[in-house]
Amino acid sequence: MIRNNQKRLNRIHVLIDALVIAVSYIAAWYLKFVSPFFEREGEVLSYEKYMIVLILVIPGYLLLYYFFQLYTPKRLSGRRAEIGSIVKANTIGLLVFILVLYLGFREVQFSREMLFVFYCVNVLNEILVRNVIRLLLYRIRKKGYNLKHILLVGYSRAAEGFIDRVRANAQWGYKIRGILDDHMEAGREYHGVRVLGGTEELLEILSENTLDEIAITLGLSEYSKLENIVELCEKSGVHTKFIPDYNSILPTRPYTEDLQGLPVINIRKVPLNRLINRVLKRTVDIVGASVALVVFSPLMLLTMALRWLASIQITQHRFCFI
Repeated sequence: MIRNNQKRLNRIHVLIDALVIAVSYIAAWYLKFVSPFFEREGEVLSYEKYMIVLILVIPGYLLLYYFFQLYTPKRLSGRRAEIGSIVKANTIGLLVFILVLYLGFREVQFSREMLFVFYCVNVLNEILVRNVIRLLLYRIRKKGYNLKHILLVGYSRAAEGFIDRVRANAQWGYKIRGILDDHMEAGREYHGVRVLGGTEELLEILSENTLDEIAITLGLSEYSKLENIVELCEKSGVHTKFIPDYNSILPTRPYTEDLQGLPVINIRKVPLNRLINRVLKRTVDIVGASVALVVFSPLMLLTMALRWLASIQITQHRFCFI
């Protein structure tokens, strides 16, 4: 079971990050004071004094990584989200570093250029190392190791959609053990995932302690069972997720918001409710109208001129007739 190894993997990841931070810091010092890429300053701190700062830098950055959830399982999250968290954490770290130096150690000749170089090097190294870790885990999972064992409760369109996505993304490392459902006969399969029995067998399966996760995929007509199933999962201590079966009946992609602890599902999202969207729309309207005026102004002038000439000819014709 992977939950038994998750803490160990997180500790290893923290140690790797600490090493990356130290290597990036030393590399930044070398690039600033040894390499020919930067000009030499007059009086600088010694190498030892720069390295002493690492005692505070490493735990500080590790706390930032923890705050930005860089040590939570990333099976389902993409690279872009992780890169964004790395950049945010390092940006805040750089700003705090500069603020501390400015407020408390203004007289110390600590190189700001070196801090910026450290920022760039550390971001690049973190992204590189984490992508290497992702690649290694992906290969390990494709070979059948480091898998997360999951059970589906309820056979529905949501269950079929979840199975399809797991089959298409082996890097997630999910192993679906089966489905529990009260309306499908045992033995029925969907893409190799079998119906094991009814939902009344959930307690017995949970007592075996062989699952990492439960996914509740009940159909809309079976939501009356949801409270009892959630209660059983909570008592077992197994991580539980709920995959609703309403995507096929809603007209648009819903989004949720919290109303003082009450989750509210919004069915229709109005883009112009956001200020930035209103500003963009107004900008597009003004620019579009201006471009259209410039493009069609010759045609409009030509039309006005033709109508003016036509009116003159009609007037002359009337005078001649008189």
